[in-house]
Amino acid sequence: MVFNVTHITTYKYNAPVNYCHNIATLRPRKSEGQELLDYRIQISPKPAEITERVDFFGNYITRFSIQMEHDVLKVVTKSKIIRDCGAIYESYFSEACRKITMDEALFALNGHDPTVLDAKQYVLESIFIRRTDKNIKEYAERSFQGNRSVFDAAYELMQRIYTDFDFVSGFTSISTPIEEVMKVKKGVCQDFAQIAIACIRSVGLPARYVSGYIETLPPPGKEKLVGADASHAWFSIFIPGFGWVDFDPTNNQIPKDQHIVVGWGRDYYDVPPLKGVVYGSGKSKLKVSVDIARVD
Repeated sequence: MVFNVTHITTYKYNAPVNYCHNIATLRPRKSEGQELLDYRIQISPKPAEITERVDFFGNYITRFSIQMEHDVLKVVTKSKIIRDCGAIYESYFSEACRKITMDEALFALNGHDPTVLDAKQYVLESIFIRRTDKNIKEYAERSFQGNRSVFDAAYELMQRIYTDFDFVSGFTSISTPIEEVMKVKKGVCQDFAQIAIACIRSVGLPARYVSGYIETLPPPGKEKLVGADASHAWFSIFIPGFGWVDFDPTNNQIPKDQHIVVGWGRDYYDVPPLKGVVYGSGKSKLKVSVDIARVD
């Protein structure tokens, strides 16, 4: 499938901002089953400085600064992406993927294979995911057991989060601790991904945070609404001897072509769409819209 993705971020300030410096993680990365065909970014006001680089995790990062007074910041990105995940999706249900037990995975993680060494960094604590809540480990251990398939355990964890947690937009913010999300069982896709990652790391396995988009298909007979799609997040678990496998607990499914990857890291902190600092005295109002359109 080929998709055109338009992502619009607008900050409106109630008092003029004299200077701002920002980091954007908005350019979709090349990954297995995904190729970026075209990408453009438009920033208003025009930046005085702008650079692009690849970060530690292989994500595309755009840094820019605006050094003139402004009361609106608008960032528009347009991407054209091709997704072909059929073979990857089928491989997840193969014997090679499903045969690895948790005990075998933990043993393999003691090795020195380059892929294992890279994955082990995703077992460690990160900015938003600390090992402070014993309830998280207890929740994880209901699925993850020594002689059980890692894939089957992760699949069940995804299903349990989907069943046990309520999607409530606006109930949480970026700063809401995962312990609070675990307690109230409410949040959004970013929260559910980070709960799953915390669970997986609590039992000693690597898990990473995946940021991207999902095409939300309209009900039968209804037209697709522009801006109805949104930034999305899910998690990925590393199975030694096989590789990374993605799971979407918000929608209770393994990602397919409708899931578009922008970047990944240890948690949300590593791959926010836009973050930065401003010099000003007022407050800001944020508006984000994303539209995903299939290309025939």
